[in-house]
Amino acid sequence: MAQKDKPWLFRTYAGHSTAAASNALYRGNLAKGQTGLSVAFDLPTQTGYDSDHILSRGEVGKVGVPISHLGDMRALFDQIPLEQMNTSMTINATAPWLLSLYIAVAEEQEADISQLMGTVQNDIIKEYLSRGTYILPPKPSLRLITDVAAYTAKHLPKWNPMNVCSYHLQEAGATPQQELAYALATGIAVLDDLKGKVSEEDFPAMAGRISFFVNAGIRFVTEMCKMRAFTELWDEITAERYGIEDPKYRRFRYGVQVNSLGLTEQQPENNVYRILLEMLAVTLSKNARARAVQLPAWNEALGLPRPWDQQWSLRMQQILAYETDLLEYGDLFVGNPVIEAKVEELKAGARDELKLLDDMGGAIASIEYMKSRLVEANAERFNKIETNETVVVGVNRWEQGEPSPLTAGDGGIMVVDPKVEQEQIDRLIEWRDARDDAAVRTALEALREAAQEGRNIMQPSIAAAKAGITTGEWAGVMRQVHGEYRGPTGVSSSPSNRTEGLEEIREAVDAVSARLGRRLKFIVGKPGLDGHSNGAEQIAFRARDCGMDITYEGIRLTPEQIVTRAQEDDAHVVGLSILSGSHLPLIEDLMNRMRAAGLDHIPVIAGGIIPDEDAKRLLELGVARVYTPKDFQLNRIMMDIVALVEPEEEAA
Repeated sequence: MAQKDKPWLFRTYAGHSTAAASNALYRGNLAKGQTGLSVAFDLPTQTGYDSDHILSRGEVGKVGVPISHLGDMRALFDQIPLEQMNTSMTINATAPWLLSLYIAVAEEQEADISQLMGTVQNDIIKEYLSRGTYILPPKPSLRLITDVAAYTAKHLPKWNPMNVCSYHLQEAGATPQQELAYALATGIAVLDDLKGKVSEEDFPAMAGRISFFVNAGIRFVTEMCKMRAFTELWDEITAERYGIEDPKYRRFRYGVQVNSLGLTEQQPENNVYRILLEMLAVTLSKNARARAVQLPAWNEALGLPRPWDQQWSLRMQQILAYETDLLEYGDLFVGNPVIEAKVEELKAGARDELKLLDDMGGAIASIEYMKSRLVEANAERFNKIETNETVVVGVNRWEQGEPSPLTAGDGGIMVVDPKVEQEQIDRLIEWRDARDDAAVRTALEALREAAQEGRNIMQPSIAAAKAGITTGEWAGVMRQVHGEYRGPTGVSSSPSNRTEGLEEIREAVDAVSARLGRRLKFIVGKPGLDGHSNGAEQIAFRARDCGMDITYEGIRLTPEQIVTRAQEDDAHVVGLSILSGSHLPLIEDLMNRMRAAGLDHIPVIAGGIIPDEDAKRLLELGVARVYTPKDFQLNRIMMDIVALVEPEEEAA
């Protein structure tokens, strides 16, 4: 019998509600055969706010687990021996803090810290470009990334201090060449900065511990070739730019989550096949095989998956690894002329883009450029789906089908109990009341001094974790020292040349604007902490090109700020985009504020991952239209906006 390769790590990206509930989920998944943990944190934790902060309202426990302090982290890993675990934490802006809490819990377990294995994502550049959970400006953020790397070089030799994340770049519309170039440019920026923090002798090994987290889309031949291109380009960069001679330190090591962008609300059962095909892109090719795979669940376009849904995705991996003969063979594609030609094409495109970024000063200096290119690429992707040039089964072709029994009963998703938020806040208040205030003040001052003086932030962060300071307090010190940052939106106020097919809408916008006596004013807002801005950007982009006067200020606004902007700009329509599941409390708050400000005559539209029952509730609150991922025809939404303004004009 042929010798089989060891399979990749089986992960499930998970976390919700509370630390205790997530702990039970983790232990259940490990019992089912999962071989690594992948922790999803809620948005307040990702963006450095405590659960009782005003911006956290409605967001606690929705897209991940809330971790406000050492007690929460202790509960999250209760009865899970960290010394034996391989843990991936999808955390970026607050990565030094969450790693500090993890280390503190491991020490409480009397673990040998040098044996800890895992990864913190710790890639802030893609947050500015696509995911939006940044806190600080780019340069101090880069410093925190390399602080983590330098600390692990001495104390956590088995830990990957950074996962360069191209996953969200593809979700934001990146072409394969852009995904390659922007991710590799991020890795270069980190290694360039790290050279000043570790010895020349230690640098090659540290370069070898930079890992990647990528996306695999439905065009699985192209995606497989992209992974081979990644492997060859990273080997080339580490050898030629950094002079690393040992090939094991030049190896491109990556984990993957396959594409959630392509999961559809319509006929969601089709997503099972999409997930399987996308997994093949990162497993078939031995020379570029993922080291860890986590798969979304079939129903993630509908809402939070249930444990059974996650189990189904886990079983998909296990069947491929253990029932098929895939792992008994060498690379299946060596010498294949079609594959080699595609790999070379992708490498050439990525090299051209990398040279352009290098000429602009590297990834940090090119953030605004990269963001605008992603928004343009995503607009092109949307347009191809709208015009049926790109076929999406069940969405723009073969739309008629039988009702899915998978969504019967509970709707096919898990709903987080709204009481979870107040319970988390109550526990947080109890934690603050029980801690030693003098120790907290001392720890915060030491943290502030280290940040101000440019010293490595990890040791004072670990001490602060043990003293009981909270996530919001840690991030508050970082904000005080380094300031906050609002990233580029990628949507300029100047219309693009993409007006083909928009003539009818532009005429309608012109006509209604003439009757209004000024240009139709459309405010696009993202209330709460949700940083998934792709939809909002495309709505603003299309509205602008249809001739509307748009205001889009980016992510992380309070309902109060959006209402104030609507009042100041004398808006005709307000559009809200929320994908985190916090639409009910945030939109109810905004609608109440609109009425109080005398703005209830202004139509409000909302978009996001919104279940049907929630959509009905929003309409009862006075929302004029509710859009979900199934409403992919942006031109139809534009005409709806025009129609919403018309009745006001007719009644005048």
